[in-house]
Amino acid sequence: MIEIIYQRKEINIMVLEKFPHLLHGGDYNPDQWLKYPDILEKDIELMKKAKINCVSLAIFAWATLEPEEGVYRLEWLKKIVDRLYQEGIYTVLATPSGAMPRWLTEKYPEVMMVSAERVRNLPGGRHNFCPTSPVMRQKIQALDALIAQELGNHPGVILWHISNELGGNGTHGECHCPLCQQAFREWLKAKYKTLDALNHAWWADFWSHTYTSWEQIESPAPHGEMGIHGLNLDWKRFCNEQMMDFTKEEIKTVKQYSNDLPATVNMMTFFKDLDYFKFAGLVDVISWDSYPNWHAEETELKAATETAFMHDLMRSLKKAPFLLMESTPSITNWKPVNTQKRPGMHKLASLQAVAHGSNSVQYFQIRKGRGSFEKFHGAVISHQNTENMRSFREVTELGACLEQISDRVYPTLNKADVAIVFDWENWWAVEDAKGPIVPLDYAGTVMMHYRPFWKMGVTTDIIDMDCDLSEYKIVVAPMTYMMKAGFAEQVRRFVEKGGVFVTTYWSGMVDETDLCFMGGFPGLITDVMGLEEEEIDAIGPHRKNTVSYGGNSYSVGALRDVIHTTTAKTLAEYEADYYKGSPAVTVNAFGKGKAYYICSENEDAFFDAFYRDLVKEEAVAANWPDELPEGVTVSKRVGKESLLFIQNFNEAEISMDLAKEYRTVAGETVSGTLFLKPFDCVILIEK
Repeated sequence: MIEIIYQRKEINIMVLEKFPHLLHGGDYNPDQWLKYPDILEKDIELMKKAKINCVSLAIFAWATLEPEEGVYRLEWLKKIVDRLYQEGIYTVLATPSGAMPRWLTEKYPEVMMVSAERVRNLPGGRHNFCPTSPVMRQKIQALDALIAQELGNHPGVILWHISNELGGNGTHGECHCPLCQQAFREWLKAKYKTLDALNHAWWADFWSHTYTSWEQIESPAPHGEMGIHGLNLDWKRFCNEQMMDFTKEEIKTVKQYSNDLPATVNMMTFFKDLDYFKFAGLVDVISWDSYPNWHAEETELKAATETAFMHDLMRSLKKAPFLLMESTPSITNWKPVNTQKRPGMHKLASLQAVAHGSNSVQYFQIRKGRGSFEKFHGAVISHQNTENMRSFREVTELGACLEQISDRVYPTLNKADVAIVFDWENWWAVEDAKGPIVPLDYAGTVMMHYRPFWKMGVTTDIIDMDCDLSEYKIVVAPMTYMMKAGFAEQVRRFVEKGGVFVTTYWSGMVDETDLCFMGGFPGLITDVMGLEEEEIDAIGPHRKNTVSYGGNSYSVGALRDVIHTTTAKTLAEYEADYYKGSPAVTVNAFGKGKAYYICSENEDAFFDAFYRDLVKEEAVAANWPDELPEGVTVSKRVGKESLLFIQNFNEAEISMDLAKEYRTVAGETVSGTLFLKPFDCVILIEK
């Protein structure tokens, strides 16, 4: 890693030492084509035309690498890595634990997961391994070690790709087998020490479920215990740590033989089951797989903002550039409706990732398979086996663009003065709470607060409750139901020293074991907020209400907190129902800073207005000096020069007036009016 200082903030710039450039490539599966020797050469010919400079290899190749127990066949892999490197194509090399061979599951059935219903899975599928199984760990580490010894120091291998989409394919990263049950009990013993402490933390006297022996503890089950929320939380934490430990051992094995080559795991969008903030500490580089629902609605706003949020999250995990490990050049094959990207959308979506901090655009997949589940998933090289395809031409156009901008973009990063709290353990807790609405949509609530910043072109980091708040001007923490230890005190210090903190209804309700705070908000933050909560109302759409803010009325959704102020000032009021005239938005001066409380789930127009006022009041600089047209946003990457990515998510041409003269990355001068084509992205250099 290289460290560069920008003003008050230390920024890490990710460097893959063997190839410090933007990557363009994707998941390549030549193990499916070993009987067709001409295919590799055709693939290389087409990859070079498409400006591909990197592929991911061996992700699901265990059965080809080890066709029988202890019989290893790595020669084919080495030949392909060599051949690719000869042509200037680098390799991200995978450990193949994502899918187990049949000989392994046949001889050692204990390597397969057991479901919450206590039924062991059958062979097949992906992500079907028990992370606790000693046999699974032994077998994959033996293969990992051989791959690392053979290829870990190859000049063309630039990164380790550990397993694949951990916890995916509906497994939730959970195994309920006897080995995992016993490991869970040992984990609980280490955490709580005594059954009395555990029973109190879980409030197990409820329904007479007090534990009198460690052996009585079982993981949550649909035909057993599901109502002890502390148990549910701890089970999620345990499963997260078991998967982390499995991953850590794979990383340790390959690094032992590859001169500490950096490693990554490919993460997924809004994946609730694994806490990516904790996984970030295991890997050197963050990467993720992005498959937005482009063209699923009348406008691209929802897809664009959700994808931007995930890019910002991935960047924020290490405060460093990340890798877009998978995307599709055209379509997916596993959604209810698999819509082709409209002309221009592939380049726009890819550059959106780069704009938010990605140093790569990579695909699943390079070549389409001929059979099985993913044979109709989009690819760079289609079944037609030709370059004469629209998707191939668009991939080639993007590849040329990435080559053109690589030297400028690579040594830059996004810098944020605003952070939004998105905490995995809070996510688990808030959606298991059984009230006031079931289920609560935590991710959707966070997105309501993120979208206004995206619309304004304000760079935003995504953090959890364990992250440092001090480097930000504004921190927004929507629906912070579970107040993790230390967070309230950190908020207090942040506001005291001049920070601006925004939180909402259904916040500060419980501690880390899901026990309710007595007396409402925890004491450390009640005076910071300057209010006390009375009750929360949950209402269907038939009982309408509005809040008055800034001279306008805004409709209110289902959740409506009823509070009274102590020292806070009221900025908005409810306009109907028994709480008419009571506070709906408050602000409290505390120390050198301010704390805002939003009592209700309001329409988007309210959040647009509220955050526009807040950004202006706190002098937070947007990435564009003027108000942006609807569907257009601007992202900024900073280094020796600043790069502005102006992105048009409209299927129509948009014009923007320029207050000054800019240069494009192609060296052209732009002034007066900037015209953006449908689904266009223009990159300007800010002097």
